[in-house]
Amino acid sequence: MTVEDRVERLLAPIVATAGVDLVEVVHNGGTLRVVIDREGGVDTASLAQVSRLISPILDQHDPVPGRYTLEVSSPGLERPLRQLSHYQMALGEEVVVKMVSGHERRRYRGELAEVDSAHGGGAITVKVKEIDGVDLAEPELQVLAIDEIDKARTVFSWGPSPKPGKGGTKKAGSGGQHKKNKSRGMT
Repeated sequence: MTVEDRVERLLAPIVATAGVDLVEVVHNGGTLRVVIDREGGVDTASLAQVSRLISPILDQHDPVPGRYTLEVSSPGLERPLRQLSHYQMALGEEVVVKMVSGHERRRYRGELAEVDSAHGGGAITVKVKEIDGVDLAEPELQVLAIDEIDKARTVFSWGPSPKPGKGGTKKAGSGGQHKKNKSRGMT
């Protein structure tokens, strides 16, 4: 069992008492990162509360060998999707899904359209617009078994870039600044 698995098994029920979900545990060198979330997101008070809850439990059970720094954080704008509940919270969002090796098509990008818990370990339906880095002419629905997914995460899109010369800056000699200077006798 990995360090991440031991810590996740130990902390998941404790974190749930704070009204949040344990999204991910990452042990990387001298850092143990515990990622939490809930519908609507988490604030700094929730992060501090969970940190205070889990720190003594980690000290008592010592599931991580050696010294480490504990980080409790939110998943951020691009959240990992590991459990059925994570997929359900991401319905309607853009996702990237990487399938386990052996699949002819490995990487899908599109809108998470449906989560179905009836199929064995669960399945998701993605309205796919890109497969293996190639844009599709028309989006297509793909049903993907959760137990065949290697990694999945939400994708944050920044929106269109401002056009050159636009974006709120005024050209010299136009707008209110020129008029203001003129009223002071400046040309």
